[in-house]
Amino acid sequence: LVYRHDYVFGYQIRASIVFYQDVRNKYFLEWLKKKLKFGYIRNRNDGMSEYTIVGVETVSQVLRLIKPYLKLKKRQISLALRVLKQMPGSGNKLTPKKLLRLSRLVDGFSDLNYSKKRTNTSAKVEEFLKSHHLL
Repeated sequence: LVYRHDYVFGYQIRASIVFYQDVRNKYFLEWLKKKLKFGYIRNRNDGMSEYTIVGVETVSQVLRLIKPYLKLKKRQISLALRVLKQMPGSGNKLTPKKLLRLSRLVDGFSDLNYSKKRTNTSAKVEEFLKSHHLL
């Protein structure tokens, strides 16, 4: 969930997948990018490189592609695919109720990951929508 001051509903559910490696192993990320043919690689200031893929269709495609090979994060992929399937697109319009419902699903990642710093939650989305008389 990403706060967006320029969005009518105040928040965006941004689909992204990120792979991290020490810069010494950046070659692996470059190999992976060559195989997947999506996204971009950048070096962070902390000695890490990251390979980022963004977008509902692209992320869905990559997750379906890598799912059979994973030993970890299978529950995260299942949840992500469930959320992505319900995302707006091709006539599937976003409404305040749908954003809130999807935000609650996104909250499920907190239980599956080690996320302690997450500040954008479905509670914040609901608060925004109510304060703007959208719910």
